Amino acid sequence: MHGYMGKILRMDLTAGTVWDEPLNEAYAREFVGGSGLAARYAADLVTAETDPLGPENPLIFMTGPLVGTAMPSAGRYSVGALSPATGLWGEANGGGFFGPELRFAGYDGIVITGKSDCPVWLSIIEGEAILYEATDLWGLDSYATQKCVRGLMGESRARVACIGQAGEHLAAMAAIMNDHGRAAARTGMGAVMGAKKLKAIGVRGKARVPVADAKALNALSKAIVDGLQEDMAAMSIQMAGTAGYVDMALMYGDMPIRYYQQDAWDEGSNLSGILMLDAFQNRTLACYRCPIACGRETRAPSYGVDKVDGPEYETLGALGSLVMVADQEAVIYAGHLCNVYGLDTISAGATIALVCELFERGVLTPEDTGGLEIRYGDAAMFHRLLGMMANREGFGALLADGSYALAKHFGVPELAVTVNRLEVPMHDPRAFSGMAAVYALSPRGACHMQGDMYGVDTGQGPAYELGITPGERFESSEEKGRIAARQQAWRTLYNALILCQFQNPGVERVLAALNAVTGWNLAVDDLLPLGKRILTLKRQLNLRRGLTRADEQMPALLRQPLDGGTEGHVPDLDALLAGAYAEYGWDLETGAPF
Repeated sequence: MHGYMGKILRMDLTAGTVWDEPLNEAYAREFVGGSGLAARYAADLVTAETDPLGPENPLIFMTGPLVGTAMPSAGRYSVGALSPATGLWGEANGGGFFGPELRFAGYDGIVITGKSDCPVWLSIIEGEAILYEATDLWGLDSYATQKCVRGLMGESRARVACIGQAGEHLAAMAAIMNDHGRAAARTGMGAVMGAKKLKAIGVRGKARVPVADAKALNALSKAIVDGLQEDMAAMSIQMAGTAGYVDMALMYGDMPIRYYQQDAWDEGSNLSGILMLDAFQNRTLACYRCPIACGRETRAPSYGVDKVDGPEYETLGALGSLVMVADQEAVIYAGHLCNVYGLDTISAGATIALVCELFERGVLTPEDTGGLEIRYGDAAMFHRLLGMMANREGFGALLADGSYALAKHFGVPELAVTVNRLEVPMHDPRAFSGMAAVYALSPRGACHMQGDMYGVDTGQGPAYELGITPGERFESSEEKGRIAARQQAWRTLYNALILCQFQNPGVERVLAALNAVTGWNLAVDDLLPLGKRILTLKRQLNLRRGLTRADEQMPALLRQPLDGGTEGHVPDLDALLAGAYAEYGWDLETGAPF
């Protein structure tokens, strides 16, 4: 198949064996790649009883047909498994260079089952895969692990995906880290990797992805790069990274404050990406063949750190406004600690914010926390808590299981701002109603990358050919629900190709790229059905795992109106879901696909 290397690496860690398996071409044709193809492989291997931290839960690394080609911003990879955070389908998406390098090493993906008796790491060089003992690596942070594995491989340019201490200690918010501070962060994929005692995967190769029409792809790629100056959203991200959205988010009421309960905060402007550019930025960083370069290398001199990967907008929200820390350098350092330990910044920050709220309400006292006073705005305490979470030290052991588990433990599950047990990210659905439908129907729990309706309604990358049109941001109609569903299907296809969501060259160009790579000769009308097929498969996986229609609710705190940028608005989720279900062809009463 054009667009595919044609091989999957299989690993049984219980037996300590690795072997090559031909890519299932029918699966690839129906589910494309990335998280879609990972879910299709997982569907053959998981049941209603599968333990997310058990040996039978498959951990699946997967690339897509555009990854490692000339297509700009197609340098990502997906990781999928049942999530220890939610019990449902879990997936994470990481940038950098690991995904393309896995293809250059000869593979479209890796399917890992079993559990090793001792820590191990995997080397893949030019199509040769070898497992090694990793006892000496166990306990190292993510940066040290990447450096050590490159040295052990004898390949200074090898790309390494690994876990830090959070993954080793099975924190439900543990990320898989690569290319220094790049993270496949959400849903606890690092904990699944840690449960299998797999510390790291190093890859290096020189193979090239077979492309159906290289000349057409090269011409298209040049046109996309040449036209980038006309994409104002991409240019904004290029200038100030995703942190450049802070000021706009505060204006719209989209950036959550004080655990999603405060409508305005003057000090929030201190977290601006423009201020970071002037005060703390060293340079910009780009993923494989990315002309946008949204990554930042910053510094935190007050903390003795001269190179920090990030922070992104989500980190500035989760470890800044959500916990009421306006000191940008302190937030940069908190993000650095998450990278070192291998923690999802969204879930980590939201969990700490919940602790602050529980203290303020008197639900928690120092007697519950080993003597710690945990209050909004205490950056030094939050830095300490991140280490405790990653290492399951003291009170940190409770925090490591995430917001929902923490709130339930203390008898107040209604205070957890989660959807299907995954923490809500830094985009408030009260600011953009379409996000309510996206969060409710996201197959991995609350997720802004499963359908960025805040981008659609601010005119960033609309897809008119697919019926994805900007509208009034507070609208809660059935038609808005349909648009949200289409956007979710479109981004699901993006996550299968895999293409970075900051690259929005338009529907026709994405289609042309897919056809040039694969030779499938698809039409525009074929795109949304592909995305919907993948979403429906993930839906079926979740129904198998016990998901019900009643689970699709907004948390109580997000149903409370706020003034400020959200103007007292609360979305009508029932109306939005009626439209989304109709768009997908799912039964509104049961939530099951027809």
